[in-house]
Amino acid sequence: MPEGHRGHRTRHNRGASREPGRARVPLRLLLRVASVAGGIQFGWALQLSLLTPYVQELGIPHAWASIIWLCGPLSGLLVQPLVGHMSDRCTSRFSRRRPFIVDGAVSIMIAVLIIGFSADIGWLFGDRGEKKVRAIAAFIVGFWLLDVANNLTQGPCRALLADLTRKDHRRTRVANAYFSLFMAIGNILGYATGSYSGWFKIFPFTLSSACTVNCANLKAAFVIDIIFIASTTYISISAANEQPLSPSQVAPHTTEEIGESSHSQEEAFLWELFGTFKFFPVSVWVVLLVTALTWIGWFPFLLFDTDWFGREIYGGEPNDGKNYSTGVRMGALGLMLNSVLLGITSVFMEKLCRKWGAGFTSGVSNIVMCLCFIAMLIISVVRNNMDIGLDLPPDGIVIAALVVFSILGIPLAITYSVPYALVSSRIEALGLGQGLSMGVLNLAIVIPQMLVSLGSGPWDGLFGGGNSPALVVAAVSAFAGGLIAILAIPRTRVEKSKIHA
Repeated sequence: MPEGHRGHRTRHNRGASREPGRARVPLRLLLRVASVAGGIQFGWALQLSLLTPYVQELGIPHAWASIIWLCGPLSGLLVQPLVGHMSDRCTSRFSRRRPFIVDGAVSIMIAVLIIGFSADIGWLFGDRGEKKVRAIAAFIVGFWLLDVANNLTQGPCRALLADLTRKDHRRTRVANAYFSLFMAIGNILGYATGSYSGWFKIFPFTLSSACTVNCANLKAAFVIDIIFIASTTYISISAANEQPLSPSQVAPHTTEEIGESSHSQEEAFLWELFGTFKFFPVSVWVVLLVTALTWIGWFPFLLFDTDWFGREIYGGEPNDGKNYSTGVRMGALGLMLNSVLLGITSVFMEKLCRKWGAGFTSGVSNIVMCLCFIAMLIISVVRNNMDIGLDLPPDGIVIAALVVFSILGIPLAITYSVPYALVSSRIEALGLGQGLSMGVLNLAIVIPQMLVSLGSGPWDGLFGGGNSPALVVAAVSAFAGGLIAILAIPRTRVEKSKIHA
């Protein structure tokens, strides 16, 4: 999860990139540093588009597939705030942020190797027939490691950009625009990779006794991911002229005392987070509530987007004919189009929020989300009432589904940007550091994801399977969040300088 700007007291660091009073950070340097977001997001795109279908092909029922995703919010709750806190205080001779970025990138490479070769690992340890217990175990280990590694890497990347731009708000907005741009590029390339069905021909070694065509394509996609993340990580860490932090320069995470409460430097960061709740005004709680409702809406879609395409548009089932895998690839194409609109919207984000206000923009975004989820439900009903047997769906149904996926890129871009501005502007007034404010927002994001991970699969199963029940919950939650945002979040002057493009 993005973290925002981190407070830092000292002015003893040397170099133009660390001293805003002397020189501005070159834009080309910010562009290179932000490029690592493309590598991280490439892996996220493959994970979101391919792994829910793949885990079902390994033998885990649809009703329980969402439980596998519980690691994402758990690692977001624990790993990212703690890693951000540790990187703030890191005194390694290799600098503060880069050791975490490199460790995270290496962990991502190991994780995707385990995931891609999970069927082969299962075969090696004795898997035969339809039940692939050992392959499932290997997949779960790799999947959870991948989520932890992604959270280990992304927070320090954001913090490094904040370190470089310091109090230059214009450069900070540009840096976040570059980061969002590379996220969109990573999404586009990742989803395009996931939608292509011929990787096994380019990488013939991916075919094996345990790994058929669909599995081989996934394995090849993750091999490409390793090359991409290695390249972008090198470009990023070699660009930043980051100075090591000496022990005497380490400052507490929060820079101000609130009332009579003070936080010692040794206090655990999570306790520090929870201890600030009693100081929040109503406006902060409203923003957190809207954020939580928004993510209750988004997470079912992110879990089951390509699975919805394979099941409810193409009428297939995992490991049963070609319809399902064809639908999954078409869903990945829809997510690629989604990322194109996400990138375009990110470019105009600051102007949009300056004109309408961040709260109103967020509310309208949620209403658009709700309408798109309702459209998905309608398309599902229309498709299910067609008597086409095992044939592929009509082009009109496929195009309608692709259009809905594409439009959802607009509210997704707003979700990735606006909540951080809203929380930042309101918590900053309380005297808290930006790292802490991002940690507070992170709680409002990951706790709803945990609830969805635990409930969406069994909820779908309770009402006959498919993804429609979860989409109903998503639509209601998105509408509620949008209504609250429009009615209860006023526009403030400080928002204007805090929007993350």
